[in-house]
Amino acid sequence: MNIPPQAPLHLLHRVSEGTLATHSREPRGFPYPTALPFALTVQHMPMLLISHLAEHTRNLHADARAGFLVAHVAGGGVLEGQRLTMLGSFAPANASESDDLARRYLRYHPDAARYLALGDFSFWVMSLERMRYIGGFGAMGWLGGDELDSLDPLSASDETALCEYSDAYQGRPENLQLLGIDRYGCDLLLAGARNRFTFDYPKLTNADLKAALIDCFEREGGIPAQ
Repeated sequence: MNIPPQAPLHLLHRVSEGTLATHSREPRGFPYPTALPFALTVQHMPMLLISHLAEHTRNLHADARAGFLVAHVAGGGVLEGQRLTMLGSFAPANASESDDLARRYLRYHPDAARYLALGDFSFWVMSLERMRYIGGFGAMGWLGGDELDSLDPLSASDETALCEYSDAYQGRPENLQLLGIDRYGCDLLLAGARNRFTFDYPKLTNADLKAALIDCFEREGGIPAQ
């Protein structure tokens, strides 16, 4: 097993859709896979905005155990790209977390505001037990859920403050939008395309994160330091 550090985490941040596999209620016992958009919590856990009436939601109410697959398709097809299969369980988000989750989710999926307005949709968050990462020849293996990230995550308020800092920063390229930031990198919408800017090493303070954001803006926009 030769998995680069944080490779599964960065893969999760590079994609916006995954496949949820629940246990079917009817016909009973069969895997029930469905494709869904997702975003990550500040702990890098997949969160889903799903309807109370959806088949997969009903399945989760009956059996919370599930698999979640994400893949980054390279030029040679899905088998040449990176894949991560996550095993764990999903549970409805706590009411106290809903506002922070909604704020983060809508940065990644702004069109989802119409679903939230319906009142029939709610957030479900994954608890990860194990995962299998495949990143190419020789770079594959099983990992424990606690191996995804060993650092304390940013708080929702700290991330919101950094996003506000990004919005106000005059050196940010006009075609770049910050979707989210963590200690290992930041997620961008650059000229309408999703992108992940990885940091050279984990940033443990907000000052270091601000400096990393400025570096990102300069590299992505070709802008000299101000």
